[in-house]
Amino acid sequence: QDQLMESGGGSVQPGGSLKLSCAAPGYGSRTMAWFRQAPGQSREGVAAIVADGSTTYQPSVKGRFIISRDKAKTMLYLQMNNLKPEDTDMYYCAAVPANGMVNQYAILEPYEYRTWGQGTQVTVSS
Repeated sequence: QDQLMESGGGSVQPGGSLKLSCAAPGYGSRTMAWFRQAPGQSREGVAAIVADGSTTYQPSVKGRFIISRDKAKTMLYLQMNNLKPEDTDMYYCAAVPANGMVNQYAILEPYEYRTWGQGTQVTVSS
C-alpha cells in the first residue's frame, strides 16, 4: 500500500540549509504539500506542488524554500535555505485524496489533505 514517509530533518544553525524528502509512490498525479506544526500550534501550510509542477509558497518561506518532485514523481522534496529559528517545527508531507480537486485559494490549508506522513523534525538554533 502506498504510504508517505518524510526524512532529512535535523538541527542546523541559522542561515544553514536542509533538504527534506518524502517517499510518495503512487501519488504522481496528486497535489502534494509540505506543512509544519509546533507543539500546541495549528498546522501551517509551507509549500504545495500540483501535477503540472506549479508551486505555491507560504509568504514567510518564499525565496528561501523550493518544493519539487523527481521526474518519476515518487519523491517529494523541500529544499530549505537560509533557515531561521522561526522555521523550527515538525514538518509533514501530505497528499490530497485520489482524484481530488483543490481550490487554489485553499491549497495550503490542511483540511484539503487526507494522507499524511509522520513528520520529520527541523530545529534551527545557534
